[in-house]
Amino acid sequence: RYWDWSWDDLVVNDMPSLVDYIYSHTEQKPHFLGHSMGTLVALAAFSEGRTVDKLKSAALLTPVAYLSHMTTPLGILLAKAFVGELITILGVAEFNPVTPAVASLFKELCRHPGTNCYDLLTDFTGKNYCLNSSAVDVFLQYEPQPTSTKTMVHLAQTFRDGVLSKYDYVWPGVNVEKYGQPDPPAYNMSNIPAGFPLFLSYGGRDELADPGDVGRLLGDLRGHDPGRLTVQYLEQFAHADFVIGTCAKDYVYNHVVSFFNRFN
Repeated sequence: RYWDWSWDDLVVNDMPSLVDYIYSHTEQKPHFLGHSMGTLVALAAFSEGRTVDKLKSAALLTPVAYLSHMTTPLGILLAKAFVGELITILGVAEFNPVTPAVASLFKELCRHPGTNCYDLLTDFTGKNYCLNSSAVDVFLQYEPQPTSTKTMVHLAQTFRDGVLSKYDYVWPGVNVEKYGQPDPPAYNMSNIPAGFPLFLSYGGRDELADPGDVGRLLGDLRGHDPGRLTVQYLEQFAHADFVIGTCAKDYVYNHVVSFFNRFN
């Protein structure tokens, strides 16, 4: 039961609880900073009007709203092979790469041509621009962390279906029970309040938050107030550069801080 959740639950419960806690204890609106899946949760929440009234602004690094252009070999293989669904059938609710059930599946997937499991960071995120070995070593001491298998299924659905929607229970009857309709409702990015300050930063080498998918998101935001939407494109950056890149401070964080200061 503990692992019976998808990122929909993070949108509805976790993010509002986090923001409400900060707001109630400080009586101040915080800024939000997210990377990768953190941006997915934030964008979905904002599109439903959640938390925007209690935040000053949001900076989203490698923003993920769509995954149809994703080019990471292992990510595509996981989605197309229905790995999350297979693990669910086996009764495994926790997706943890170090557990025997998941590790054995990874071992088989790593034999697939084009998959480089000796360099998982690059295989998942793209060829990063400014990582050094010591930063990567520290990162890999703690990552990857476990998540729910249901979340992995949900992400795979997002890739395969080409739309950002709530979790698809597949059986129309279950979807009707959950959502009142046979298909899961879509998150509409154009519903994000046009006056809410957004900073989006993405990289040209990112194989998860692919520039094509970010471009689609920007198309959804074409009605956003141009004075409250800042977009940064870093051609040489891949997915991990934004969090552990040695040059991230100069290229990204200084700009994020300047953006936040504009809306303090």
